[in-house]
Amino acid sequence: MHFPRAFSRPAALGIALAVACGAAAAQDSGTLRKIKDSGTIQIGSRDTQIPFSYKTSADAAPIGFTNEICLKIVEAVKARLNLPKLDVRYTLLNSTNRIPLLQNGTVDLDCATTTNTTQRQQQVDFAPSHFVTNITAAVKKSSGINSFADLQGKTVATVAGSTSIQLLRGARKNGIDVQEIAGKDTADAFLLLASDRAAAYVLDDVQLAGLIANQPNAGDYKLLKESLRQEPYGIMLRKDDPEFKAIVDQTVAGLMKSGEIDKLYARWFTQPIPPRNVSLDFPMSDAVRETYKNPNNKGV
Repeated sequence: MHFPRAFSRPAALGIALAVACGAAAAQDSGTLRKIKDSGTIQIGSRDTQIPFSYKTSADAAPIGFTNEICLKIVEAVKARLNLPKLDVRYTLLNSTNRIPLLQNGTVDLDCATTTNTTQRQQQVDFAPSHFVTNITAAVKKSSGINSFADLQGKTVATVAGSTSIQLLRGARKNGIDVQEIAGKDTADAFLLLASDRAAAYVLDDVQLAGLIANQPNAGDYKLLKESLRQEPYGIMLRKDDPEFKAIVDQTVAGLMKSGEIDKLYARWFTQPIPPRNVSLDFPMSDAVRETYKNPNNKGV
């Protein structure tokens, strides 16, 4: 090896070692180093978000469409780090604590139904969107409510910390004045509708469909045909971690390009699923199909 005169051989060797060590550290920095050192990957989950992330019993592990995508990411991380074993640990999150617990390292991936917004992109990163939903309302068929205009002066349920609240407040500017009542999670908010404490429940159409499908009196409810906005769901991860994000993005986009995600979709949206073995009967929309054709993580 030739060294310029300005460098002695020991000095040059020290620089080379420093560069090599720096490259190795960068390779396993951030989330990847955290996972490698602990032998564990932490997944943020939910207990009632059918069919994305939910539990069939108190002591059961979460299952669902988004959860399966995250388990594909787990396998990719395991291969990337050349680990013989990688433990998966779940932490139940909600709409208000999901970003703080991701940022402080409690969880490494938020694997549920988080809407990718440009505002949230200032705090976290998102994987390519795995679903596109419409924000609408569930009502009882006996209520006589057929449009958002019919909600004038009524009490409407939402989930604390969800984008539905902002959209509902925006509707007020358009002359629809309602009273808000918030549930701590999707199931709690549905109880507000079921018990008639609320006349409607504003949320993502697919989540409402999942909640209704698992009610013993599912035929008593319907979804409004109107939509407040289309929203993309994305798996959240910490910002400024390009090595980990590359694995996440490649895995999710790979599922879409290979067509494997179509099979996952059919399993969770058009076939019977636990716990009641009923189907949501929710065919893939054109918006979802377009997202799979051209993977992206654009926010709203």
